[in-house]
Amino acid sequence: MTTSFASLKKSRQSQFEKLTGELSKLNQGTQQNTNQEDTRFWKPEVDKAGNGYAVIRFLPAPVDEDVPFVRIWDHGFQGPGGWYIEKSLTTLNQKDPVSEYNTTLWNNGTEAGKEQVRKQKRRLSFVSNIYVVKDPAHPENEGKTFLYKYGKKIFDKLNDLMNPEFEDEKPVNPFDLWEGANFKLKIRQVEGYRNYDKSEFDSPSALMDDDEALEKLWKQEHSLQAFLDPKEFKSYDELKTRLYKALGLDGSAKVESKANDESAPWDEPEEKFEKPVKAAQPAKTARVKMEEEDDDMEFFKKLVDDDE
Repeated sequence: MTTSFASLKKSRQSQFEKLTGELSKLNQGTQQNTNQEDTRFWKPEVDKAGNGYAVIRFLPAPVDEDVPFVRIWDHGFQGPGGWYIEKSLTTLNQKDPVSEYNTTLWNNGTEAGKEQVRKQKRRLSFVSNIYVVKDPAHPENEGKTFLYKYGKKIFDKLNDLMNPEFEDEKPVNPFDLWEGANFKLKIRQVEGYRNYDKSEFDSPSALMDDDEALEKLWKQEHSLQAFLDPKEFKSYDELKTRLYKALGLDGSAKVESKANDESAPWDEPEEKFEKPVKAAQPAKTARVKMEEEDDDMEFFKKLVDDDE
């Protein structure tokens, strides 16, 4: 792990190799819980038409950590007994009761079972530290560091930059302070979903020319490994109890054990969740579709807490 700014700058190539190794594992298949807004996180804002624009810079791994992102799986769905909004233990490569139950449903061979699994499937997200270069909606955020939670589509753009498809393209580490690249986040509303296809990286360049300023920024980063602390996850038994309550099951339901669901057939590349909207209809029945990386799980958590 990197413990000094000097070693961060000197070991950039080895860090990049280590990072691409981590990406290779992911490609091969290998937050604090609170009802209050976590001010450590930055979120892009869109206008009434669903369009948004900002420029951010992905930052290297924090002090004493090796990887500039963490991967998190979670679930958000409603059953006969209420909402189930929880982080999945598969994040920690442990058995998770929802994954086990989904395996049982999927393997029973019925279309009804598979349809229920699709509604209960995991959502994949990533968390990184970022520096906000330009935020037209909130210019007060510019020049500050935040945590940023994003989905697979943006992660794929990071991966593509580090592992270009064509031989005339040079691999770029987007998390590098000196040779990385700013990310132009362009959000559109397409067929009811937020779309990030037009987002792109700028040409590689140093974030700043002042190493002292860069070091100060680096030391302001938030821990990412803290999100993987087992203390931040409910136990298997707690999750099982909450799952059975949400689905209206008794303790005799038969499930099939599955450790981490890396190859689960119901985990589609672009997961989409339905987000309840408080409108004229009851909050639990009025729903609008949102893309995976924009689904606000805190909203779900509030609904769950209101029921308890």
